[in-house]
Amino acid sequence: MSKRQRTILTLLTVLLVATAAAPGVSAMHIMEGYLPPALCAVWGVVCLPFLVIGAGRIKAKVGEQNQNLLLLALCGAFVFVISSLKIPSVTASCSHMTGTGLGAILFGPAATSVLGLIVLVFQALLLAHGGLTTLGANCFSMAVAGPLAAYVLYKGLQAAKVNRRVSVFLAAFLGDLFTYCVTSVQLAVAHPAPEGGVGTALVKFLGVFAPTQLPLAVVEGILTVVIVIALETYASRELRAVGYLGGNEI
Repeated sequence: MSKRQRTILTLLTVLLVATAAAPGVSAMHIMEGYLPPALCAVWGVVCLPFLVIGAGRIKAKVGEQNQNLLLLALCGAFVFVISSLKIPSVTASCSHMTGTGLGAILFGPAATSVLGLIVLVFQALLLAHGGLTTLGANCFSMAVAGPLAAYVLYKGLQAAKVNRRVSVFLAAFLGDLFTYCVTSVQLAVAHPAPEGGVGTALVKFLGVFAPTQLPLAVVEGILTVVIVIALETYASRELRAVGYLGGNEI
């Protein structure tokens, strides 16, 4: 095993060990049974194309170079760890970082959707965070919408020649916030306000999330930059292989 691979493996191990310190909370995004069955099915169907494409992207990346699997595992561990650190927010939900910006930047939003789904399944089954009936809704907000927003912003900032690390911070920041905007929409559609309907409910849900989610998004942006700096220092070859440092396009 090369020095670079050992370094990536060490980072991965640190993230996994950190999981042991994650506090338990009552929910992960939207809890079991909180959405009508019809909406659960709709969100699940919407996620399917992204997951199918993502599985193909992951297979291609691993096929190009086996060490890409270590970077993928690192991105998945990052999502698992920081999305397990939560602050109770609104009934049946909570505020937390997502960690999906890193995967979106390195491997694209489709591949990140698969990583996010895996994390959500493990958290629902092992940590009682979220649920299986709401898996599609949680997957769309955290594993599809958030990474897509982060990726689009990152690519746009890079095209505009913005500093790479600034781009990473802003992309991770937006990916986190956009996840909660989508979650708020999902909750508002499922539980519209008696007076004012979906619009009023959406404003209320966004208002409840904002005080905790804004600072968490800033922290996520900073943590993502720290991880990227470490990878740039010790795993530049691997980053170049996935296109982050001027190699092949993501």
